[in-house]
Amino acid sequence: MVELNLQRQIPAKPVPGPHSRKPLGACLRDRGVISEPQLQRALRMQARQNAPLGEILIGEGWASRGDVLSALSDQTGLQIADLEQTPPTAELCALKPVEFWLKHNVLPWMRVGPILLIATARPDRFDTVSDALSDTGYTILPVLAGTEQIDAAIASHFAAELAQAAETRVEAQQSCRNWTAIARVRPIAAALLLMTLFASFPMQGLTVLLWTTLATLALFLLLRLSGLVAYLAPRKSRSVAAEPIRLPCVSVLVPLYKEKEIAEVLIARLQRLTYPKALLDVILVLEEQDDVTKAALRDVELPSWIRALEVPKLGKLTTKPRAMNYALDFCRGEILGVWDAEDAPLPDQIETVARHFAAAPEDVVCLQGVLDYYNPRTNWRSRCFTIEYSGWFRVILKGIARLGLVVPLGGTTFFFRRDKLVELGGWDAHNVTEDADLGVRLCRAGYRTEIVNTATYEEANFRAWPWVKQRSRWLKGFMVTYLVHMRAPLRLLHDLGPLRFLGLQAFFLGTLGQFLFAPVLWVFWLIFLDLPHPFQHIMTPEFLRGCVYLFLTAEVANLLVGLLGVIAGNRRFLMPWVPTMLLYYPLGVLAAYKGLWELAVKPFFWDKTQHGHAAEEV
Repeated sequence: MVELNLQRQIPAKPVPGPHSRKPLGACLRDRGVISEPQLQRALRMQARQNAPLGEILIGEGWASRGDVLSALSDQTGLQIADLEQTPPTAELCALKPVEFWLKHNVLPWMRVGPILLIATARPDRFDTVSDALSDTGYTILPVLAGTEQIDAAIASHFAAELAQAAETRVEAQQSCRNWTAIARVRPIAAALLLMTLFASFPMQGLTVLLWTTLATLALFLLLRLSGLVAYLAPRKSRSVAAEPIRLPCVSVLVPLYKEKEIAEVLIARLQRLTYPKALLDVILVLEEQDDVTKAALRDVELPSWIRALEVPKLGKLTTKPRAMNYALDFCRGEILGVWDAEDAPLPDQIETVARHFAAAPEDVVCLQGVLDYYNPRTNWRSRCFTIEYSGWFRVILKGIARLGLVVPLGGTTFFFRRDKLVELGGWDAHNVTEDADLGVRLCRAGYRTEIVNTATYEEANFRAWPWVKQRSRWLKGFMVTYLVHMRAPLRLLHDLGPLRFLGLQAFFLGTLGQFLFAPVLWVFWLIFLDLPHPFQHIMTPEFLRGCVYLFLTAEVANLLVGLLGVIAGNRRFLMPWVPTMLLYYPLGVLAAYKGLWELAVKPFFWDKTQHGHAAEEV
């Protein structure tokens, strides 16, 4: 160990005994930082909030972090360490793995002979840290430092290790990171061989194509009808606690990347939240090289409960799940949620989530909220997008969850029991639909997702080409997720059970099939117009009649789902637009084939969706 120059150091003062300590609130009151009424109110709030008194005072805006740290120093007699002015050495940081420092939010500051000074923001929890460091051979003493300084020092010293871990948190067999160029050779060769066989034996190829199209349509219809019936069926509601006895701390990740227009609006939307600010830990997750977003945030004053965290640029990967994996280690909440840059959550969303988790069984580890749009009147495409999401999140997904099937999570407004998310390995950093993949993995682990009765409003992607780019990323991610989990189908069947396994097939094959094979269904318009068509020699009148019944059933189901969705979302003005959804989906065919091409040539490419082009409608 390298012993630092003692002239730079101020040894920690002895910690006074409990009998001589003045309460933190009294220290702040006597300093004139807070008033007696504020102190009494904060103490009453602490009885219902699982938060230190200092955090409550900071969250309410009655004291600054510097005020609380100084008062804590007076109360405990501990020195305040400046980790920016005098950073810890790499040698001291190597005494324990990074997981230890993150777990306890401490870091070794400096060594004074046989004494090791450990920076902490919570001296009341230091006994556990001291016991765990007893094997280092040093006398362990605490010094005070702000949580933000400790986090920054940990991030600085362990940047390469944390960045690498963020890319590989999910075990290899359930990740798509080994979908390398070499690994893609065999599937591409198989696809080319299949096309060659199709050209060599066109009649047989058309027969297989037709049956495959009808099978995927039937699967998708089965899933939608099951979700629709489960949604409409009467169900005994579970009693939900009015409020947990002590509200938990909740962390929310908001990944941002090149968000020039959204920063100031985002902060304004987050400030509408009514959850106690002492229990809110909102993290704006930025990429180190993202000068655009950093410049946008530079002039915005962040509240005490919102902080920015930079993900180091190490390696070639720059994806949302990688950024969230990195930030996961720095979260402080028992519950962890995700919002997107353009999100406008309902003000009481966190309270709703906390109440639901308090009443939910232990195997419910994730709650998915409803996603909706705040600009449905922008144009026809935004209306259709709103209808699509209303039907999916408010009707079908709710029914699927009630049936206990695999719930493909949305990319935002889902909340996890944080310890279970860590257990699952976080997100697959290489998967461009990390949300759907996570929904499958939590189900394979024996856990469940429930739909929580709260909504977040987003900006509908109403421009044609950006819509194609966004949808192609989703469909490519569905392809990747399906291929990953079907590597060992028997193992997947064992993990999920027959019903969930069938539901997974229906969702992924049905969704992908409806876009990839849509041109096959369009051919049937030639039949209705009595024009020549490719299937005229392989279809009997009875077979054609059965196909018509299938198509009509699918369209009626889609119409009913759309109508129920907009009614449930209080968007009845969209009801006349529901029949036009027939014209909305064809553009998805282009997106599907774009995604299929990217699956072969650049599977990890993240086609960024720009936000901030539409204002909230009142």
